[in-house]
Amino acid sequence: MNSQVEEYFEQLDKWDNELLLLRETILSCGLEEDFKWKHPCFTLKGKNVVLIHEFKDYCGIMFFKGALLKDEKKLLHTIKNIQAERQLRFTSLAEINESHDLIRAYIFEAIDTEQKGLKVKMKDVSDYDVPEELKQKFIESPDFKTAFENLTPGRQKGYLLHFNQAKQSSTRTARIEKYIKRIMMGKGIRDCICGHSKRMPNCDGSHKNYA
Repeated sequence: MNSQVEEYFEQLDKWDNELLLLRETILSCGLEEDFKWKHPCFTLKGKNVVLIHEFKDYCGIMFFKGALLKDEKKLLHTIKNIQAERQLRFTSLAEINESHDLIRAYIFEAIDTEQKGLKVKMKDVSDYDVPEELKQKFIESPDFKTAFENLTPGRQKGYLLHFNQAKQSSTRTARIEKYIKRIMMGKGIRDCICGHSKRMPNCDGSHKNYA
């Protein structure tokens, strides 16, 4: 057993029984247990296959190459601004028990995907449209343009996707203005900037407790 995983479960105050059952199910499929991104992660010869995690309203399994799974029953959830990963979500122990065979089928497909060396085709930053409102802000502030271009490709994609999802120009402008400070700090749209998150570098909403 991984000592960091054991500590993770000891500190849980919600979804502990559900995640322990998911852990047991995943391990029964022959994957190795590790601890990454502060969560139990399960690997195949060192390659990440699935990760279990908890949120306020649900817990679940994240498939690192979920976009490649057939998902014939349409149970996988996409994750905002994320291209490859997909989630199976659960809200009760009974639901997990009832889905035991189905969960294993998804895991075995994920293992097969990894064994075949399949990869998710990721979009490049150049594949995303830069909204006119952002171009204008770049003209107004060269420092802001530099800060944006210095972000990692993944962070740039996250912002471009978020800005472009707004249908109205005024909404796009408001979104850009909202994230200027974060971008200037070199932070991504989901990164913590308050320092209180328990899921660094991701924001888990802890800042609300210090407002």
